[in-house]
Amino acid sequence: MAKKQGRLEIFGLSKKKALDLLRQMWEIRLFEERVYDLLGQNVIKGASHLYAGEEAVAVGAISTLHDDDLITSTHRGHGHCHARGASLVKTEKARQDHYDKMMAELCGRETGYCLGRGGSMHIADVESNNLGANGIVGGGVPIAAGVGLSIKLRKSDQVCLVIFGDGAANEGAFHESINMSSIWKLPVVYLCENNQYGMSMSVKRAFNVEFISQRAAAYGIPGVTVDGNDMFSVYDAISQAAAHARSGQGPVLVESLTYRWRGHSKSDRQLYRTRDEVKEWQSRDPIPRFANTLVENQILRAEEVEQIRQRAYQRVEEAVKFAEASPEPEVSTIMEGVYA
Repeated sequence: MAKKQGRLEIFGLSKKKALDLLRQMWEIRLFEERVYDLLGQNVIKGASHLYAGEEAVAVGAISTLHDDDLITSTHRGHGHCHARGASLVKTEKARQDHYDKMMAELCGRETGYCLGRGGSMHIADVESNNLGANGIVGGGVPIAAGVGLSIKLRKSDQVCLVIFGDGAANEGAFHESINMSSIWKLPVVYLCENNQYGMSMSVKRAFNVEFISQRAAAYGIPGVTVDGNDMFSVYDAISQAAAHARSGQGPVLVESLTYRWRGHSKSDRQLYRTRDEVKEWQSRDPIPRFANTLVENQILRAEEVEQIRQRAYQRVEEAVKFAEASPEPEVSTIMEGVYA
């Protein structure tokens, strides 16, 4: 009798790759929980939109990209920045440096990726082809069309992955951008993180279609909806979408169904949803789902999963210490990077 293939074999994931993906997911989750604490202590100031609960989307999608592919992100962009930087680092020191710079940026310190000027909603890492988060809802979507046009004109083999929320799918910029990309067959993958709420507006009230991916039909491009809490489903969908776009066939719209565990931002009282609803979605936690698959396939033992979590926790704590010990920008430099 032939041996039954596990999901790791079906998706071509090596043990090393699978362990790296699990580590990234834990690092994102624990980073976001620590950011929540620092917001409460006023160490991180201003608005910050947490990504906890959606880790499988960022890790599953970005892990499929080539090193020279590009991404644009959203105001809820910490997880995307995490995953893109972590997908490119080659050493443990580089990995720690990446998380140090992220935490420093959120804390407004000079050692951050954007020298403390960007903060949570505008964090970027251009060296890793992460063109940055965007405080404007859907702001990264038309940028991605420009990136796609640049790729096509340069006859490069790259693709651009643009990540946006369900609320952005009702912005005019979304429709204009995806229509332009369709007409010109630009190498752009549109990834909608449908976490069920645009601020406090339920997708059930904001859309008259069952799935946001159905809108792809209006632009003559493929559209697919996947379980955003299942890393394998996201990985497979974006792998296929990127291959489609890279081959010159134009854009693809992928919708991932997921859920944010925290409020829209720290001031959100969450009066629009029940605790039972939150608990029900938390029961679909993407991290243990993926970890259980690794244990079932005998890639990891349960105690090794805990060791990965503990190492992720240590890495995040080291990043907090780095940020707190870093200087704030000098007032004399306030005009640097300002264009008029």
